[in-house]
Amino acid sequence: MPDKKNNSKTEISIIDYQMGNLHSVCKGIERSGGIPKIITSAAEIKKAKIIVLPGVGSFDPAMKQLKKQDLISPLNEAIAEKKPFLGICLGLHLLFEGSEEGVENGLALLPGSVKKIKNEPEITIPHMGWNQLKLTNPNCYLWKGLTKNPWVYFVHSYFAQPTNYVVESAAVTHGTQQVTAAIQFENIAAVQFHPEKSAAIGLHMLKNFVQQDQTHK
Repeated sequence: MPDKKNNSKTEISIIDYQMGNLHSVCKGIERSGGIPKIITSAAEIKKAKIIVLPGVGSFDPAMKQLKKQDLISPLNEAIAEKKPFLGICLGLHLLFEGSEEGVENGLALLPGSVKKIKNEPEITIPHMGWNQLKLTNPNCYLWKGLTKNPWVYFVHSYFAQPTNYVVESAAVTHGTQQVTAAIQFENIAAVQFHPEKSAAIGLHMLKNFVQQDQTHK
């Protein structure tokens, strides 16, 4: 007989553009109650109901790969159609207009740019390991059910700097620098850290994201 419980789960489309750790993201989505589906084409983005753009690596190669796979226009259309969207790490950076890491234009879905973390005595770059979020927008749906500022796992040398900080939902401090760690604007959410590597807290956030699909049906 069919698994009725499994049939009630939400399918999450995870974009493969050769710049993400798909295995860990898929496992995180699965453990959070979603059904991960890896997609690679414009046609699949058009059919998707809820989208994740992961990313590990550099800004310019990522944008070039999105162009090569003809995914930029479909991504823009999906965002305009208010499909629930989550960017992870590099997937956050690509939402902005450009980056100090390269010369390519970003998706420009949000105004602002990506900056390099400044060198300081007694800090390491990349910023790697566990750090505590400051929830600058406690009403962001990703934080639903959290009772305090959570600890999550980071690996990055660059950070997004929005033009309008109203989109910022969390920040993190590294040395003396407080930088944006998460954003939410309408149907767009994105995080600098790796929720799929952030133990139970990260899975809780992913579950909150998966459940957002219920509000867009």
